[in-house]
Amino acid sequence: MSAVWSPPPEPPAVALSAGDWLRLILRGSVLGSIILVGLVLMLGLRLIERPLFGLHRPVTPYLTQGVCRTAFVILGMGYVVRGKRMEERGAVVCNHVSWLDIFALNARKRVYFVSKSEVAGWPFIGWLARATGTVFITRDPREARRQQAIFETRLLAGHKLLFFPEGTSTDGAQVLPFKSTLFQAFFADELKHRTFLQPVTLKYHAPAGEAAHFYGWWGAMAFGPHLAKVLAARRNGAVEVIYHAPVRVDRFPNRKSLSVHLETTVRAGLYTGAAQH
Repeated sequence: MSAVWSPPPEPPAVALSAGDWLRLILRGSVLGSIILVGLVLMLGLRLIERPLFGLHRPVTPYLTQGVCRTAFVILGMGYVVRGKRMEERGAVVCNHVSWLDIFALNARKRVYFVSKSEVAGWPFIGWLARATGTVFITRDPREARRQQAIFETRLLAGHKLLFFPEGTSTDGAQVLPFKSTLFQAFFADELKHRTFLQPVTLKYHAPAGEAAHFYGWWGAMAFGPHLAKVLAARRNGAVEVIYHAPVRVDRFPNRKSLSVHLETTVRAGLYTGAAQH
């Protein structure tokens, strides 16, 4: 494992043929319509859920799952799930490869993403993140106590928060070292004895004839061209979502040992593809 990752050069822009443009327009129109309808329904249902159930959301997470599962059908991408989803109260940690991670992780498990505050202002992605209940955090140490209180409230309400502990996305060929500071909040007395963390590995398989990092979205890559490439692809590949065995926080003496275990497990899934039970 190397603590330093040298990102590969960004893929050069490729001219689209007439057939590519047709696929882009058709898939984009259908996918955009489904997302828009889903968001409208979700916001309407939230108006009912919020006063009746507070932080508990008995309906809208299922709507999110349906939209995300449908997205892979529209894209023509294979979607494979291995292992068992965690039933215990807690959070999920995963490697980060692409904007497609949002769909891949929401399609099978009801989760709420934890993301850096800058994402809230991103076109399309930020809008989607806010609508699906993402928790936005800042890197300001002065905000640590307030953010921990938010985590505790959401976790105790039964929400499964999802973290990308690498702190950035990659080309999908490796797992970067996890930032252990993210796990300190779970060692609060109110959480550590009843909170579980489940490591999850995302493994993307490129379309036949394409570079292995076809789905990777890293560095300063623009969102628009990457979205267009995926929508226009004549043949799309697949994504595997590999659920590993969850662990209870109090099994570990500190955040660093917990972080190392989760990182090692996620990396093993990427290289072997086997879920840990």
